[in-house]
Amino acid sequence: MSKIFDVIVIGAGPGGYIAAIRAAQLGFNVACIDEWKNDKGGPAPGGTCTNVGCIPSKALLQSSEHFDHAGHQFAEHGIGLSNLKIDVAKMVGRKDSVVKQNNDGILYLFKKNKVSFFHGRGAFVNAADGLYEVSVTGAVKESLTAKHVVVATGSSARALPGAAFDEERILSNDGALRIAAVPKTLGVIGSGVIGLEMGSVWRRLGAEVTILEALPNFLGAADEGVAKEALKAFTKQGLRFEFGAKISEVKTGKKSVTVAYANAKGEALTLEVERLIVSIGRVANTVGLNPEAVGLQLDERGAITVDADCKTNLPNVWAVGDAVRGPMLAHKAEEEGVAVAERIAGQHGHVDFNLVPWVIYTSPEIAWVGRTEQQLKAEGVAYKAGQFPFLANGRARALGDTTGFVKFLADAKTDEILGVHIVGPMASELVAEAVVAMAFKASAEDIARICHAHPSLSEATKEAALAVDKRTLNF
Repeated sequence: MSKIFDVIVIGAGPGGYIAAIRAAQLGFNVACIDEWKNDKGGPAPGGTCTNVGCIPSKALLQSSEHFDHAGHQFAEHGIGLSNLKIDVAKMVGRKDSVVKQNNDGILYLFKKNKVSFFHGRGAFVNAADGLYEVSVTGAVKESLTAKHVVVATGSSARALPGAAFDEERILSNDGALRIAAVPKTLGVIGSGVIGLEMGSVWRRLGAEVTILEALPNFLGAADEGVAKEALKAFTKQGLRFEFGAKISEVKTGKKSVTVAYANAKGEALTLEVERLIVSIGRVANTVGLNPEAVGLQLDERGAITVDADCKTNLPNVWAVGDAVRGPMLAHKAEEEGVAVAERIAGQHGHVDFNLVPWVIYTSPEIAWVGRTEQQLKAEGVAYKAGQFPFLANGRARALGDTTGFVKFLADAKTDEILGVHIVGPMASELVAEAVVAMAFKASAEDIARICHAHPSLSEATKEAALAVDKRTLNF
């Protein structure tokens, strides 16, 4: 006998669990299906973000940053240490504990909001009379039926052709989070968010890290000035980069991995490392969803085809997050999940993709929202730019972290903020002010006229806004 709901959500990652909770808040009888398991076989909702992505990587980044500070920065504060060492097992155990807290928090939220949770893999069975049947394959097999289905199945790491993940020598983001001991040498293919963050973790702990990037430039999606400043900082820290690298072969041995590649000059080179992290993008999780059973349309990449409102080609079937077009970011998925739930309720859910912030949690942190300077030039938009260095910020000096700057881009005529780009301490937090300002069509002058606490890193934001009109006060 099939259990009947108003809304079924397949996947309990950031897009799925948020969609389920919001739909329940709006009065719907909601079921959410998710198959992630913890090490004991129990449910672990939260998707890639919570289990092998955003949350665990930030935990390791925090631990490795403490270790790095203790080894290189404490002395200038008058703090002396001897025999500094890292207990990797304890560090990884802390990371696992943080993940479990988030898993348990989502299960609590489901109970609080009366969302029925089913632990297993969800798949379409059929469609009839305006209803969709979805099976749940887990410890117990279930059949669910609903008028509305929201697909939020997330994504998985893309493997390098000819170099499948074994999570021992060739690692995805999952394996990179589970390294049991600091490797002497670590290779990373791809200088995107995952590559930079994981490379930073293990570099801080003592690994010699080499990053191979196929593209000729560093962080092409970021503002050129920010990318240049970040690359300078990372190189100074000891990360080694090779751009324009074309991988020809990857061989796995008992104790190492050998990568054969050609550099930008066309020279044939090899890189031998103890472990290799491959971070060359992600693919939508649609295998096993059984979309053909109901005629759900996929694109050439295997992602679910949706319109601007996250509607699929089927009536009352929606899809959000990494399974559809757009940036594969947890917060983008959350916004889509809320919007879809509200659209199901007849409301006007809204997501502005131009106001989705991007963040890389390295040191220095990198964050931005809106258009880059190179994009504005390519579009022929007349703009003004203002920039302020953390070197001139009192709080940054006190922190001992003066790398980077805040950069404002504003319309030359109206002064409306078109983009804000930050590289430096706590950029992930500072960018929120820019998102709010741009959401309300604020001008650079608006930010420049707002009182910011002193001393604070946010003063660099105010000063960058002042710099648009060439009237900084502290630089």
